[in-house]
Amino acid sequence: MANSQEQTYTPPPETQKLIDELYREEVLQARAMDPVEKMMLGGRLFEAALTFVKAGIKHQNPGASEQECERLLTERLRLQQLLENSR
Repeated sequence: MANSQEQTYTPPPETQKLIDELYREEVLQARAMDPVEKMMLGGRLFEAALTFVKAGIKHQNPGASEQECERLLTERLRLQQLLENSR
């Protein structure tokens, strides 16, 4: 029988302080960015995410051709869009 209470990791206070400081720096850098820079960064992040998804598809379908992997990627993106539009 599984334990209904999941334990979550809480970092030590000094580690949490460092995490908070790093996050704050990232937020300040993002706020200081020019809107065009933000848009370009968004595109790069999307491309990086696609690279990870494609790698996952290839891992799940090792015999699939590049064309088949692209088809599966397109299908996943279509399904994601349907899910988002149904909310």
